[in-house]
Amino acid sequence: MAAFNLTHFDPSTFILNGIPDLEAAHIWISIPFSMFFLITLLGNVTVLFAVSKEQILHKPMFLLLCMLALTDIGMSTCVVPKALCIFWFGFKGITVDGCLTQMFFLYAVAAMHSAVLVTMAFDRYVAICDPLRYATILTNARIAKLGLVCLIQAVLLILPVPLLLRRLPFCANRVILHTYCEHLAVVKMSCGDTTINRMYGLVIAFMIIGLDLTLIGLSYGLIIRAILRISSKKSHQKALNTCTAHICVMLMSYTPNLFSTLTHRYGQGISAHVHILLANLYLLVPPMLNPIIYGVKTKELQLCDKVGKYTCRM
Repeated sequence: MAAFNLTHFDPSTFILNGIPDLEAAHIWISIPFSMFFLITLLGNVTVLFAVSKEQILHKPMFLLLCMLALTDIGMSTCVVPKALCIFWFGFKGITVDGCLTQMFFLYAVAAMHSAVLVTMAFDRYVAICDPLRYATILTNARIAKLGLVCLIQAVLLILPVPLLLRRLPFCANRVILHTYCEHLAVVKMSCGDTTINRMYGLVIAFMIIGLDLTLIGLSYGLIIRAILRISSKKSHQKALNTCTAHICVMLMSYTPNLFSTLTHRYGQGISAHVHILLANLYLLVPPMLNPIIYGVKTKELQLCDKVGKYTCRM
């Protein structure tokens, strides 16, 4: 294609290649991409709608669930529309500023998503380990403040990423072997010294995956200790059920993220299209399944019943 004639590259533009070695299958790959995206939007918007309309759901746990839904929508929206433009229309060009903007919003939303999961783990810890003080420790106002802290932390943590990339010189070959502006994929195109960029990328990976997982693990360690002290089997089961949905969401969020990060950095023997498919599935599958899991596992949030009730009123 003319787009790949390196002599005609616009120096202010990158080319998103899509999924290498699978260009012929882009149309077929776009089918699950678009389906997952639509289900993600429908499920998470439904959660937001149900919580906003039902007064009984105006509680800390469900406010956190709304934050999770917003981050799920944000992560998918940062990636899928551009990916579909590549698959359907071959619109592979993206300006350098557009690329860095996409990168900033994607990683900032992902960092906030992780911070919300940590806050949800703390919510479950208080609910099980100190239930009598739950209403005084976790008020709606306090949850809103924690959400603001999560947002500020995510912005401050991710903002240096595009700023550090902006100072780098890029080579003539500006083809990004990805469907979106993934950090390492952009770093690899630079002809300059990328040591600081790579080191800061490791710092972010440690902060988002390592530190957040440690805090979640600590919360659940204390929760398990509290559950083991409960003598009543019924109370034992009830305490476990309150954590089931969060554990499922947490495993779905961190497992593919951790695997994708490790394979991208250390899996040189793995094909490029496998790396990229894994990176995309991390941004597509958990946001799609999260509202389904909470809708099934949380009795107060029966999505079908809530939506049906408000649909009948209209």
